[in-house]
Amino acid sequence: MNKHKLKRMFSSFVTKAQNLAHNKDQTQLKIREAFDKATTNEGALAEVWHKLQLLLGLAKDYANGSYLDVDRKTMVSIIAGLLYFISPIDLIPDFLVGIGLIDDAFIIGYIYSKVANELVKYEAWKNKKKVIHI
Repeated sequence: MNKHKLKRMFSSFVTKAQNLAHNKDQTQLKIREAFDKATTNEGALAEVWHKLQLLLGLAKDYANGSYLDVDRKTMVSIIAGLLYFISPIDLIPDFLVGIGLIDDAFIIGYIYSKVANELVKYEAWKNKKKVIHI
């Protein structure tokens, strides 16, 4: 897999994500699409499953307004990653069984590494929200 070509392809999704970040309803629809694709392909995405769940959770909580303590650049990166993930036009077509999600998993890992500090803050916030009943 050509990682440089993949990153160039990904950069084309950044502009789309910048525009989408202004529209919370459309963002929520794209997050739903990404969640559905992730759920359908959970087994194939096992290596990045936790990372993907955090990215989806942060995007969802940002779009619905419950978590706003995040940099806009971070959100654009996450949304761009999710757009790449759901796009039928990517470096390795998803219909290629066994290898079709390799590029998607790489992008998920790439985005996760770019925004890891924000995800640590988000995960701490999320864990504080949990109420334990005895």
